[in-house]
Amino acid sequence: MASLRNRLLAALVTASVAVPVSGAGGSAAVPAPVPAAVAPLPAVPPAVAPAVASAVASAVAPAVAPAVLAAALSERYAAGRAAVLAAERTAAARGHRRRAAALRAMAGPSRTFLSFDGRDGGRTVEVFGDLATARRIAVLVPGSDTNLDRYGRLHAGATRLREALGDGSAVIAWAGYRTPGTLSLDVLTPARADEAVPGLRAFVRELRAVKPGARLSLVCHSYGSVVCGRAAPGLDVADIVLIGSPGAGVPDVAAMRTRAAVWAGRGAADWIAGVPHALVELPFVTVGLGADPVSPGFGARVFAAGDGGHSDYLRPGSPALTAVARIVSGEAARDV
Repeated sequence: MASLRNRLLAALVTASVAVPVSGAGGSAAVPAPVPAAVAPLPAVPPAVAPAVASAVASAVAPAVAPAVLAAALSERYAAGRAAVLAAERTAAARGHRRRAAALRAMAGPSRTFLSFDGRDGGRTVEVFGDLATARRIAVLVPGSDTNLDRYGRLHAGATRLREALGDGSAVIAWAGYRTPGTLSLDVLTPARADEAVPGLRAFVRELRAVKPGARLSLVCHSYGSVVCGRAAPGLDVADIVLIGSPGAGVPDVAAMRTRAAVWAGRGAADWIAGVPHALVELPFVTVGLGADPVSPGFGARVFAAGDGGHSDYLRPGSPALTAVARIVSGEAARDV
């Protein structure tokens, strides 16, 4: 433990040196307007919504009529597009041409954002597939350096997962928090994850109220695993899938206090395997991101993720993508 503590402290010192170089300016420096408030989606009253996602609940749960939900979603998507375009105009007016061009693409007719906030690097919630009729829903929670300037990686991964899941499914890319930089002090602590927890919990509650009968899973990549692990207690989801995880901000599955099935996979070439796996409480900061989720002692259901690296989990044809799709669809659970 002393050796591990020293390694974490060394990483903390290294990151504190890197912060002034990697943390200045960047995506967060581009201004954007305050987005307008959006109307809540119609929901099944809590008294009749199922308390826990399960096969039985999915079969008997009442639901918002698809036509009613589709109309409400259409309004939310229109509001999201308006927010993207407002941010595009601001970026263009301030001379940020690259950001403006990216935002124009995001405002395309095929894009569907439940919410969008272009400030401070960006907060986005984008839907892939028909959420109104989806029976299987994956919420993709990304890791470090996910912002509007690097959103293409998340968009591509969500698109591929939706394609792998097929009809009757939807994927939601939830970039709803201020992600840490890969080379930063913040990436060594669960602090940014703790900031994200209320937003993720609120979103899952809204989604569950709207789609009480759907099979809902969290797919959490890299630092997003820390967000999911800290948000897990009481969260009404069927699965929590940790891929390329440096830790889940907890010592083991039991500490997540969840009824969900917890899965973990790591590619053979993923550098994340080399990070120190621990959580050390120091006087003014908690350092480390918890135990290794693919270790036997953590208690997750470990699945084969192939030979890929840290950004390869949702690449076309990858073993990890196939495994994640089987988990989200419920097929993998039948094999356990």
